[in-house]
Amino acid sequence: MHYGRGADPRIQELDAVRGFALCGILVVDIWRIAGMAATDESGVLMPIRHVLSVVFEARFFPIFSFLFGIGFALLLDKAAERGERPRLVLIRRLLALGVIGAVHQLFQPGEALLPYALAGLVILLPASALPNWVVLVAGLAGTFGVALALGGGLALAPGLFLLGLATARAGIVDTLDERVWQIGAAFALALPAAIVAGMWEYRTPYLELWSTPATAVAGLLGALAYVTGLLLLLRVEPGQVLAEVLRPLGRMALTNYVGATALILLAAPRLGLYGSGDYAPVLGLAVAIILVQAVFSAVWLRLFEYGPLEWVWRCVTWWSVAPIRRVRMPSRPY
Repeated sequence: MHYGRGADPRIQELDAVRGFALCGILVVDIWRIAGMAATDESGVLMPIRHVLSVVFEARFFPIFSFLFGIGFALLLDKAAERGERPRLVLIRRLLALGVIGAVHQLFQPGEALLPYALAGLVILLPASALPNWVVLVAGLAGTFGVALALGGGLALAPGLFLLGLATARAGIVDTLDERVWQIGAAFALALPAAIVAGMWEYRTPYLELWSTPATAVAGLLGALAYVTGLLLLLRVEPGQVLAEVLRPLGRMALTNYVGATALILLAAPRLGLYGSGDYAPVLGLAVAIILVQAVFSAVWLRLFEYGPLEWVWRCVTWWSVAPIRRVRMPSRPY
């Protein structure tokens, strides 16, 4: 399996998609961390919250979970190519993620890193020894079966992990440039389905959302529409500008995910968000954090090969200290 195009070991589209997912997750994290009121005194969902929920909630964590499964597969193959003990490498990686997640849980209860690490150890690691068709079937059942039976949230993560693992193993990730028509067809199908499902979710009373699969189904279809739409956008010139912003965010996804929590905790009390029902400042804060992190990530990656937490995570994964400073190629004399 190839890990990128040309001499770049990274798959650029995945970094951009990961950065995009972080932006959407951030909006939901703001109101969750601040404990903002979802309904008014009569139990009716706040109008702005209602719209934001349909646009952002349950749409971006599925993308992040799917990418986690892809990353797992790529790293497993990379460890095998390097002659390492692949599953030991992955165990170290997941344990390190679990430690980071456990600390992060102290500041953001309900965060994803610790559950991701546990699900990776319990589900992804054993699944890596199974035939790909079994992984695919289990992923489909674990995603859509859970969505219909239990609803959304982190319960969808294991199934999406498996779908990401199966997708990477099938070589789809490495041939994205050859699949423009397939991506376009998927987008053409997903977009109207996502709109219909979003209307279903929007029209379902807030207290009934917990007993219906509306949010989970709309979230999965929305995630598919977002991803395929973004992949198409990245192939036209305006999309290249967006990619320049998203890729550094995605390359430093772990640092930015944890760092966003710190920024929210600093900003939320100053904006009066705790317990508030005023959602107007939420998007403004999200945009401000994204801009700060986009600039920070771009500048950092000009100087260093990895983000701060990514470097620690990599060192534990490979059990060796990796050089972090970016090596500048000497200029050729004229």
